[in-house]
Amino acid sequence: MLFNSYAFLVFFVVVTSLYFILPHRSRWLLLLLASCYFYMAFVPVYILILGFTIVIDYIAGIRIEKAAGQKRKLFLILSLIANIGVLVVFKYYNFINFNLGFLFKSFNWNDPLPYLSILLPIGLSFHTFQAMSYTIEVYRGNHPAEKHFGIYALYVMFYPQLVAGPIERPQNILYQFREKHSFDYNLVTGGLKLAAWGLFKKVVIADRLSVVVDSVYNHPQNFNSLGLIIATVFFAFQIYCDFSGYTDMAIGIARVMGFKLMINFNKPYQAKSLHQFWQRWHISLSSWFRDYLYIPLGGNRVSIPRWYFNLFIVFLISGLWHGANWTYIIWGALHGFYLIFALITKNFRNKFNHAVFIDRFSFLPVLTTFLLVCFAWIFFRADNVQTAFYIAKNIFIAIPGLIKNPHHLIQDYGLNNKEMVFSLFLILFLEGFNYLQSHKNFLQVFAQKPIYVRWAAYYALLIMILVFGEFSDRQYIYFQF
Repeated sequence: MLFNSYAFLVFFVVVTSLYFILPHRSRWLLLLLASCYFYMAFVPVYILILGFTIVIDYIAGIRIEKAAGQKRKLFLILSLIANIGVLVVFKYYNFINFNLGFLFKSFNWNDPLPYLSILLPIGLSFHTFQAMSYTIEVYRGNHPAEKHFGIYALYVMFYPQLVAGPIERPQNILYQFREKHSFDYNLVTGGLKLAAWGLFKKVVIADRLSVVVDSVYNHPQNFNSLGLIIATVFFAFQIYCDFSGYTDMAIGIARVMGFKLMINFNKPYQAKSLHQFWQRWHISLSSWFRDYLYIPLGGNRVSIPRWYFNLFIVFLISGLWHGANWTYIIWGALHGFYLIFALITKNFRNKFNHAVFIDRFSFLPVLTTFLLVCFAWIFFRADNVQTAFYIAKNIFIAIPGLIKNPHHLIQDYGLNNKEMVFSLFLILFLEGFNYLQSHKNFLQVFAQKPIYVRWAAYYALLIMILVFGEFSDRQYIYFQF
């Protein structure tokens, strides 16, 4: 059941209405049943996978809290093995098998492992990481084990953020399931407005840009450098609007019922460095890797070579987390390389920028960061490594030919000229809005405007969604992770 579907609209209205009608003691059960129904709308049988890991982690949390010494670590390890094992079987088994088969073939060996015809459960990586954070936090003593099985199951399955995050920590959300949330007009209207903004980003911007991106990336050999550049830039905004749009809807839907989820995006394309970009993009995942992998590896409290290794391995694993494909691994490796190169050249770059007055132009670091991120997105979006390298190569080498033959600039991107101009306008509108927000709390200023101004804006947003939205039940990009 997709957020951008009419079925979800009915589901949301019914569940939210019942939530406020039912007594507080019954609300957790309503949300748990609704979350089960929501997840089973995709592939019903996969609810058993969630049930398996929920039972394992619930028992492990209690045993970790009661145990002492090495037994605590043993129960944690068993929990992690169960979660990672499920992830490996459903997400990485065939990828590992394919690469082993390629290795065996080079030695003229037979591949002993069969391929599995299995469908990747929706959002498996997200709820797996959320479940792992629970047992780790209990092990560290940062949160008590949850004794109420239903409440713990709801922590893993809470439907607004079940399939694509944000990846919550137990101390941020578990206690909220016990709080009594009364109907609050400000929370309800604020949540609905945020959800509407997220829907706008998804169906008006992301799904429109996807037409161009799919046309070019599915047949890159049919397009020149300009086409490859346009599609790559469009994909940067497609994936941002698609993912942050989902997050806005998740946070808004939860807010309507009184729940507070963490912020997952903070104007990432206005970052002035790659380090800053990762503080603004998919914040719940970045902080997860920081707290549960980077810091345990030693973080930056080690020798410089080991520090660089820690950074690189974290981004390599982050790439693998996104998908069982070498394209994602290369994407992660690129970002690891970017950060390490930035650290190595920091002093030289600062002196050079100051000497040639580059540091006086604040937009240049933003532009440089955006271009580096866009180049890495090529590997994230491409179907395979061969296609990614073809695009990465031809996005540059054919530019001189375009200058000599400008009549080749016009190509069929799947949208007509007016739609292309409208798409560019939407991108500029989005970033202009983000720019205003970064310099002044535009939303607070807007909230102080007369009621007729505010409601005119709300109706305009709604009309834009209804008139220009692409309601084709296009799945969110991050559902596949």
